[in-house]
Amino acid sequence: MIAVIAEKPSVATDIAKIIGANQRCEGYLTGNGYMVTWAFGHLIQLAMPDAYGVSSFNRDHLPILPSSFQLIPRQIKAEKGYKSDPGVLKQLKVIKDVLGKCDSIVVATDAGREGELIFRYIYKYLDCSKLFRRLWISSLTDRAIREGMNNLQPGNRYDNLYLSAKSRSEADWLIGINATQSLSVAAGKGVYSLGRVQTPTLKMICTRYLENKHFTPVKYWQLKVNTNSGGIDFTAQSISKWEKETEANVVLAKVREVGHLFVKSVEQKETNQEPPLLYDLTSLQKEANTKLNFSADKTLSLAQSLYEKKVLSYPRTGSRYISEDVFEEIPERISLLTKYPRFTNYAKGLAGTALNRRSIDDSKVTDHHALIVTENLPGSLSDDERSIYELVAGRMLEAFSGKCVKDVTTVVLSAGDCDFMTKGTIVKVPGWRMVFNDLDSDNEDDNNLPQIRQGENLPISGAELLEKQTKPKPLHTESSLLAAMENAGKELQDDEIKARMKECGIGTPATRAAIIETLFSRQYIVRDKKNLVPTEKGLAVFNIVKDKRISDVELTGVWENDLYKIETGELSSEAFHKGIEEYTVQITKELLSTQIDFKEATGLECPKCKAKTIHFYPKVVKCTNEDCGFVIFRNKCDKQLTDKQINDLLTKKKTGVIKGFKSKAGKSFDAALVLDEQFNVNFRFADNKSNQRKSKNG
Repeated sequence: MIAVIAEKPSVATDIAKIIGANQRCEGYLTGNGYMVTWAFGHLIQLAMPDAYGVSSFNRDHLPILPSSFQLIPRQIKAEKGYKSDPGVLKQLKVIKDVLGKCDSIVVATDAGREGELIFRYIYKYLDCSKLFRRLWISSLTDRAIREGMNNLQPGNRYDNLYLSAKSRSEADWLIGINATQSLSVAAGKGVYSLGRVQTPTLKMICTRYLENKHFTPVKYWQLKVNTNSGGIDFTAQSISKWEKETEANVVLAKVREVGHLFVKSVEQKETNQEPPLLYDLTSLQKEANTKLNFSADKTLSLAQSLYEKKVLSYPRTGSRYISEDVFEEIPERISLLTKYPRFTNYAKGLAGTALNRRSIDDSKVTDHHALIVTENLPGSLSDDERSIYELVAGRMLEAFSGKCVKDVTTVVLSAGDCDFMTKGTIVKVPGWRMVFNDLDSDNEDDNNLPQIRQGENLPISGAELLEKQTKPKPLHTESSLLAAMENAGKELQDDEIKARMKECGIGTPATRAAIIETLFSRQYIVRDKKNLVPTEKGLAVFNIVKDKRISDVELTGVWENDLYKIETGELSSEAFHKGIEEYTVQITKELLSTQIDFKEATGLECPKCKAKTIHFYPKVVKCTNEDCGFVIFRNKCDKQLTDKQINDLLTKKKTGVIKGFKSKAGKSFDAALVLDEQFNVNFRFADNKSNQRKSKNG
């Protein structure tokens, strides 16, 4: 009898069907010489400090450095502390019984670092020593499962993968437990969570937020001219910029005096845009956040669901390439998409043509290849699932399409010693851009240019001064944060460390979404539309740790690289563990010696839900209770409300008279603001008619 352990029940059912284990029992399926059981993700975890005989949050017991880690069943919150999850205990008993009745094991947890850890922790906790082999597949289609079961790998082939996962797990315990307890002990009250990847990620968000908030814009001026040729109007802007308006006006007067533009140069250049690479998980999450406003965690969940529905390859991949053997299957997948309505016409045109090979590189495929669709057409999908499927399917068509060829014309014109520039683009061969028909996505500032010859003069039909100002880096969105996490270290000055962190960053494609969600659950950040904004608590923690080693993005990236080296056998897990312990001692000492005066959050009471969850942001003031939704927008009729005015609205339900509102017709008016019983902000005029004009909060 052979035992098969999957990561979750749905996957176990798929495997059982293929191998003929069709008899359903309590917690497992059996038949044809197999017993197929399952976990529910991580059933086993590292024990908490009290298991090692030390009390939590006690200065004298820090740092906590277990000589060997104990494994316990997954814990859940209880009335007093934590207890073992009853459902986990029940399933562990089933797994133990199944293993006891079988001669060998097939490991069918997800084929990746965490999937390996899930099985190995169960195997070790149950003190099992039976032979096991590994099912290593990149999709859950019937074909993939069948081929994988016929090509099982020796279990010890993945020992280094397990050691890497185990090292990650223990490092996160050592740093997270000790740093959190040290900071909380130093603060004297409250619990302030810190973590190996969590804290550097918080630093990224807070640093960008403060840069944006404290940015001082600098005004500058440019000239814009209108002209035409051959009956086609177009515009051009000055190449030069002026910091003083008076200087720009002098040049503007000269341009108007000349009255025409001299064509100094006309340069036509053919540009070739290669198609984008296939998606890995991070690039899919960034695209879904930008185009669909999906969180990284939501995108991962949807991709996982599509994987389990057998229409998408394994989602937790860090590669954007496929191998030669997978490439042989791509024509079949393109042919499949001729039956998918949105891509029917394009897929028919691509079928049978020479496919672009940019995304093919065996050396850049690690555990799993890039995301592609499987040989199964999707059936019933939710709208969100379909959106993710179409992103992946569309990107696959793009990646194997021909390049987009454009003619870009750059024209330099002059008048009154001032040079102007304009550009125009003509798409000659659409190529891959026809998949989503985004031919103009890169050409927002392009003109529709007529035929222009060097040396000719063109009339100036209008000239004006444009007042502009420098802009700060925008606040992080999940898309930009994922990019920052992925690329952490690429701007470092130290070449040796930079090389160590190349293509590494902080976190992994499989864990970055969970790290961001942790920051939300700790109430360190909130969403303001698409932006990620730190809370008062998040900023308070950041201000304490920003110069501490715990927030060092560079060091965290080096660790990720070291974990990869353990996986490849280049570094011993013992050496890594020793380094983490030494670091833990250092940060514990550093944090315990910090003078901290954490102030309790002084959040105002929300007038709607009555919780003290009001937070002030650059554009809005809102309640962070997700079930409430109360919000006040700072801008009212072209007037920016001050913190004091909003404070009055929240506490007194009214403000004094505010001057300088503007009506839709552009007329200025003065009024007080009042908060009514429906929590709308209304204008109150001098005649006390308060409800004549309203300003909605949402």
